[in-house]
Amino acid sequence: MRVTGDWIENDHVQEVLGMLAEGGHRALLVGGCVRNSLLGYPVADIDIATDAVPERVMQLARNAGLKPVPTGIDHGTITVVAKGEPHEVTTFRRDVETFGRRAVVAYSTHVEDDAARRDFTMNALYAEADGRVIDPLGGLPDLRSRRVRFVGDAGERIREDFLRILRFFRFHAWYGDEREGLDPEGLAACAANSAGIETLSKERLGHEMRRLLAAPDPAPSVAAMQATGVLSRVLPGADARALAPLIHIEGAYAPAFLRRLAALGGEDPEDALRLSRPESRRLSILREGIASTAGAAELAYRHGAEAAHDIVLLRAALAGAPLPEGWENEVARGAVAKFPIRASDLMPALEGEALGARLRELEAQWIAAGFSLTREQLLS
Repeated sequence: MRVTGDWIENDHVQEVLGMLAEGGHRALLVGGCVRNSLLGYPVADIDIATDAVPERVMQLARNAGLKPVPTGIDHGTITVVAKGEPHEVTTFRRDVETFGRRAVVAYSTHVEDDAARRDFTMNALYAEADGRVIDPLGGLPDLRSRRVRFVGDAGERIREDFLRILRFFRFHAWYGDEREGLDPEGLAACAANSAGIETLSKERLGHEMRRLLAAPDPAPSVAAMQATGVLSRVLPGADARALAPLIHIEGAYAPAFLRRLAALGGEDPEDALRLSRPESRRLSILREGIASTAGAAELAYRHGAEAAHDIVLLRAALAGAPLPEGWENEVARGAVAKFPIRASDLMPALEGEALGARLRELEAQWIAAGFSLTREQLLS
């Protein structure tokens, strides 16, 4: 079996692989680029694994006229820049001892050692420069079946890095077979080790949840997270029940992290996932909009069309109700509406708090009238 595509035929990629091979070393493409290529998915990041130690990689790169950058030399990774394109080259490694995120590793000359320390069998696939696939751990059957399975003992892999619990659910959302469900051994190990999630930084949890909720349909994975107690560790108080209905009615609307996060609820997602200030403000608008009685047009007038779309979708999903008839036209109408009164129209007769109160009163009348009242009618 071989992988093919522009990504592997790229001159820059072949130049880096050739540099290592000409120096007498193995040079293998590994991980996501091989996995995605075999699945027919787009290839983004290209990682290279080698039996050359970092110092040797740097020497070979310089000799070949390339630029080596020791971006992750403590972890055995050198970034080799070829014609302005960065390529991460990492030495084969084997774990000697692990402590959660920290691990004592030793360099290896065997690809089998390197494969054994990876998270899932579908990520332990390698390819030669000519595209020939190398499968040290028998991951190809799992990939063909779209089965996300831990390498070796699932519990041990998780205890090496508890973030692998969330990665398990994310990878199933992106690559798993929904009809077959999640791997039972992996699911049990995630449940048994879920307390370890509380040792992870909130930034890492937020990053992983963004990637999970960006999947075309993360609902089965998130429901499994809730059933195993993982979701409550990540986002206390969250409930996955509205996520599947939301995804069903999203239709042509692109997946949106904050829309889907709002469907989950939770006690304090802003802190639990370390949301940015703009994200926190947007989530607050969505939550307030869900609870308000404002119609689609008013929501669009106050918050813009995108937020109004999200709120209408969320209301329907949370209530288990169909979308209101004509709602998209209402959003479009409200998004372009402009309140015809300015503060200067009421001055100097009114000022301060009285001015603000009168402006709000007139705006409420204008909205209630469907944005139809003119400036003259409001002032009269």
